[in-house]
Amino acid sequence: MDTTIVFLVAQLATIALVLVLLFRPLGDYMAAVFTSKRDLRVESGFYRLIGVDSRSEQSWSTYLRSVLAFSAVGILLLYTLQRVQQILPYSLGLPPTSEHLAFNTAISFVTNTNWQSYSPELTLGYTVQLVGLAVQNFVSAGVGIAVAVALIRGFSYRSSSTIGNFWVDLTRGILRILLPIAFVSAIVLIAGGVIQNVNGFQDVTTITGASAVIPGGPVASQEAIKLLGTNGGGFFNVNSAHPFENPTAWTSLIQVLVMLLIPFSLPRTFGRMVGDNRQGVAIAATMATIYLASVSLMTWAETTGGGTAPQLAGAAMEGKEARFGIIGSTIFGTTSTITSTGAVNSMHDSFTSLGGGVALVNMMLGEIAPGGVGAGMYGILIVSIIAVFIACLMVGRTPEYLGKKIGSRQITLASLYILTTPTLVLVGTALSFGIPAIRDELEAVSIWNPDLHGFTEVLYAFTSAANNNGSAFAGLTANTPWMNTALGVAMFLGRFMPVVFVLALAGSFAAQDKIPASAGTLPTHRPQFVGLLLATIAIVSALTYFPVLALGPLAEGLG
Repeated sequence: MDTTIVFLVAQLATIALVLVLLFRPLGDYMAAVFTSKRDLRVESGFYRLIGVDSRSEQSWSTYLRSVLAFSAVGILLLYTLQRVQQILPYSLGLPPTSEHLAFNTAISFVTNTNWQSYSPELTLGYTVQLVGLAVQNFVSAGVGIAVAVALIRGFSYRSSSTIGNFWVDLTRGILRILLPIAFVSAIVLIAGGVIQNVNGFQDVTTITGASAVIPGGPVASQEAIKLLGTNGGGFFNVNSAHPFENPTAWTSLIQVLVMLLIPFSLPRTFGRMVGDNRQGVAIAATMATIYLASVSLMTWAETTGGGTAPQLAGAAMEGKEARFGIIGSTIFGTTSTITSTGAVNSMHDSFTSLGGGVALVNMMLGEIAPGGVGAGMYGILIVSIIAVFIACLMVGRTPEYLGKKIGSRQITLASLYILTTPTLVLVGTALSFGIPAIRDELEAVSIWNPDLHGFTEVLYAFTSAANNNGSAFAGLTANTPWMNTALGVAMFLGRFMPVVFVLALAGSFAAQDKIPASAGTLPTHRPQFVGLLLATIAIVSALTYFPVLALGPLAEGLG
């Protein structure tokens, strides 16, 4: 146990050191990207091509229409690519996907979820993987960053009818942030042994003399953006547990760092853009506290698992790669579920009941510590608004955050944001078990582990989908008409309904003038506010999800 603690502290210290060193330069760089008045030459050419004036800003409603139109086109194109796969070059002889699987996959990658109800290396050829999935990994992450920046502008603008230009924000986010970092990350991963080829399926003879078919592919390039953009969809079915995607313990640590890099730097961007770096530090401190608590809880659950096998192995090693061990698995699992990545280097379905419950709770918190690229930032700002509102009402102050009043319209939009994903999770799970025909199909086809764990698998699936995470309890077979359709709807609404509320909030704040700070202003940069924000997150999540958790992982773990 002492060795486990040493390994945990050493890896967390390494992660913290790198993130702290990059927090300021990367955060400041991203703030400069979205406040600069200059366009790169390639950007100017792109704006002329699509007919966009980069100097013209949009109202929140126009910004929203641009987000929705762009995403709708992405869904249509990705759906079409899958349905005509057999006629595309480099299809590897693979047939088209079914209608409901193509529907699910198209929505999954456009919404930054990357839920995969199929084995990627056996289902999709190189053209769909690169032109379809990899492109969406970039643009869906770019959309998340753009929406977060639009909300930040709502706090920094004064008496403005605009919140920026979506097409400019999207283009800059991809070309100036995501592409350069993804390129460097891919080179590092290739150096670490991640494959990058177009060799297709190769017949080989194993060391025992047997025959085997080994798939190749352009893995490193997709691996880099799947992690950086907190997308998560792997080139192989077992994701980052596959040695072609994640060969060694140090590449696994690099992948964790890449997942956390942008989400943990965006609070600095926020502080710079609103003119008070202390605000960004308070948000980052809140994120870090939740992250450290989650890693610690998951590691405790996996190292103290009951039963003969865990006792003999020294921990619950079922479903975990020996090259990563318990610490490498729990750090990766926490990072993946507390961001919106959803990648795995171990099988979450094989975690202990309480360990898997921690992964589930990470998503139920709203993935805000640090959350997905962009989505985590605007998510925790929404919770900050609610925390300020509650605190000010308790002491009789006028609710305001960063000089902007929180009135009935603002708190209504924030409340609708908070209620969206729990509604999708609970309704989706309830319908799956409440409708007899669907329940019978689940029990006959999808659920391989009956009783409490089977319930948790379905709950996990809808939690992952509605929160745009994409990870799964792998004991659930989700490639069925009901699961593909229901999860597709949950992913779509879980992504775009919150975006509607966020952009409406951005517009309402931008239209306000800034109220000067006074003796009655609630300080939101001090440790007291960090504590208030943590309490708000915990209370809201507990009141929403505790009953359903008691039916699944808690009952299973304590039973």
